[in-house]
Amino acid sequence: MSEIFVRLRIKEMLKGNMKRYLLFGFVEIFLIVTGILIALAINNWDIKRSLRHDEVQIYKTIKESVLEDKEVILNDLEYNATYLAQFRYADRIISENNRSLQDTLEQIIPNLFKYSDFDKSSYIYQNLINSGEMKILENSEITSTLQELEEAYLYINRMENIHWELIVGIVSKDVLNSVNLSTGESVVPEALYDFRFHNRIILLINIMEEKEEVYQRTLRQIDNLIELIDQEISER
Repeated sequence: MSEIFVRLRIKEMLKGNMKRYLLFGFVEIFLIVTGILIALAINNWDIKRSLRHDEVQIYKTIKESVLEDKEVILNDLEYNATYLAQFRYADRIISENNRSLQDTLEQIIPNLFKYSDFDKSSYIYQNLINSGEMKILENSEITSTLQELEEAYLYINRMENIHWELIVGIVSKDVLNSVNLSTGESVVPEALYDFRFHNRIILLINIMEEKEEVYQRTLRQIDNLIELIDQEISER
């Protein structure tokens, strides 16, 4: 194409027709610039298409990860609820000073060492920032929801640590001093109805109730995030 315009310009120049010479020159420049702009547009379109593909893949990866987290949290919620119900029953037995249910109380005591442990050690939001992939994600509602979800994960982990520290630092001493763990029998029956031991159980109940609340809140956040991701993917 360029050679054709060169010949045309030379021909018009030899004829002395400078207007047509300049016209062909302008047309040639216009076509070259247009070709460059089209090439750039195609290149930008390819880049955007590639970024959209990467963005969707990241959303799918996030969804898979939080679905796995949801399964773990559901199991932890059920586990926590099982022993929380037992400890509430123990609280009632002690509050009523019901000695006829001492055997039941002794069966519950060893379970005071049981606790759910989510133990989330890797966080998607922070990993996306560290890897630079966060820049690819255009849906700010998804990223802000993901950030809130990971704050909930941190809260769960703090509660798990508090729960464990209470078991190891306080509850275990009372249990080891009053119950034979091999048989489950109380060696100091009065200790099980003592207000100090009762306070330990109440503390456990309070912590486990807070854990239950944050589990449920986190599950709602996960469902909300998955809904946002599904909507975003369906629109692509």
